[in-house]
Amino acid sequence: MVNPLRSASGLLGFCSLAIAAVWPLQAHAIFGDDEARRAIIELRQKVDKNQADTAAANAEARENAAATRRSLLELSNQIEQLRAELARLRGQNEQLAREVSELQRQQKDVQAGVDERLRRVEPLRIEHDGQAFNAAPNEKRDFDAAMDLLRKSDFVPAATAYAVFLQRYPSSGYTPSVLYWQGNAQYASRAYKEAVESHRRLLRDFPDHVRTPEAMLAMANSQFELKDPKGARKTLEDLAKAYPNSEAAAAARDRLARLR
Repeated sequence: MVNPLRSASGLLGFCSLAIAAVWPLQAHAIFGDDEARRAIIELRQKVDKNQADTAAANAEARENAAATRRSLLELSNQIEQLRAELARLRGQNEQLAREVSELQRQQKDVQAGVDERLRRVEPLRIEHDGQAFNAAPNEKRDFDAAMDLLRKSDFVPAATAYAVFLQRYPSSGYTPSVLYWQGNAQYASRAYKEAVESHRRLLRDFPDHVRTPEAMLAMANSQFELKDPKGARKTLEDLAKAYPNSEAAAAARDRLARLR
């Protein structure tokens, strides 16, 4: 028969052994959960920190990108301003170039005008019919114009042009030549009396001029045309006496020989 005490004692021992066996496992489970929680917490903290760092990095990147965009926009605006300023300066440069060109053209025109006025008033050195003298440009022009009329056989206009010349330039160095050619133009237009007066004036005022002997010979021709043979003879005799070595004097002597 089983002893009840021994049975109770055995049961108590069995329970003690069971508790002893289970206790480490429970203790181990309890301590393992804490470590897991700590690991999870640490992992969560790391994730949160990484997320915060990533958010901060993204925010900084966005700020940097915004700053870069602002810098690029400002740089683009500056470039546009520089382009506008360059275009304005180019326009000013082109305008200045046009103004300088216009000023240079005006200066040339002014200089040409001054030169032209100087040419009109500045005396010219003339050598004509063995004489040298100064003459104004318009004086030479008028003389040449009268001579052109004579060369064209426009005798009446030429005689008028010589008369105008003598009135306009009473002290001209051309005067002896003008008187000579005026007399010839008058003779050619059959104004014999006027021709005699022109040649006589040349003889009186310019006896030493190279044209004077020829003028005396022409004057004698006009006197013959005026039916004044006595006057013509005297003119020829005076010519042969005053200018014996001239070609006109030789012609006068021939004429006188035929008149005897």
